[in-house]
Amino acid sequence: MKKKFAIVGCGKLGKVVANAYSNQLLAEYQLIGVYSRTIESAEKLAEEVNKSKADESCLVFESIDELISHKPDIIVETASIQAMKEITIPALSNGISIVTISIGAFADDEFYEETKRTALYNNAKVYFASGAIGGLDVLQTVTLMGGNPTVTFRTETGPNALKKFSIFDENLKDEKHQVFQGNAKEAIATFPTHVNVSVCASLASVGTESTSVSMHSTPNFTGDDHRIEIKSEQVHGIIDIYSSKADIAGWSVVRVLKNIVSPIVM
Repeated sequence: MKKKFAIVGCGKLGKVVANAYSNQLLAEYQLIGVYSRTIESAEKLAEEVNKSKADESCLVFESIDELISHKPDIIVETASIQAMKEITIPALSNGISIVTISIGAFADDEFYEETKRTALYNNAKVYFASGAIGGLDVLQTVTLMGGNPTVTFRTETGPNALKKFSIFDENLKDEKHQVFQGNAKEAIATFPTHVNVSVCASLASVGTESTSVSMHSTPNFTGDDHRIEIKSEQVHGIIDIYSSKADIAGWSVVRVLKNIVSPIVM
């Protein structure tokens, strides 16, 4: 029997997941519906899916309550930290698991603990998609080994990507600057849509308050380069991932979905 899933967030990343489904890359699943804060984007995505799946019907949900009432097995969240906080406890309370890219939500320690309790009590899970980074298995393994590991997270991006944040300055268009230095908890508060990956890396290792994060702006730089370094008494690892577009985050969700139903998990 196919697993039923729904998508919350019908922007670029939600479309990546929906397109993967339409192109038969998620054959073990049925996409039962989509939800977005703008009904038009949800309607457009559902229409595109339905064109490719004549024997199935992808619904447009007008509320989270309506979505939950249809009892999907999994919700794919590709929307925002705010959306993730809104859907998590209601979904988990109904035994619905979640695959999320908005991992910055879990820099909130109280929310993180409530999520764990609710998921455990209702036999559900929250799956963190790696987004635009990799090496979460290495970070977890080295941390388990002990040896006083330290973790640093460095992001290089272009000034245009920073325009919506308070740290933006017109001088960034002409000069390279470090625009932020702090821990992962402080980073997600400063860049709520740009460093979910730093929170993901920190939760896989030494925690949000112990992971050092820096943000660097380079004129004419396109995309994002994320460099994670972990050092312990036995291991020194560096994971450096450059992506020109955000699509990799959507594809990381597809990877998680495939792993959930695979007899062999990588």
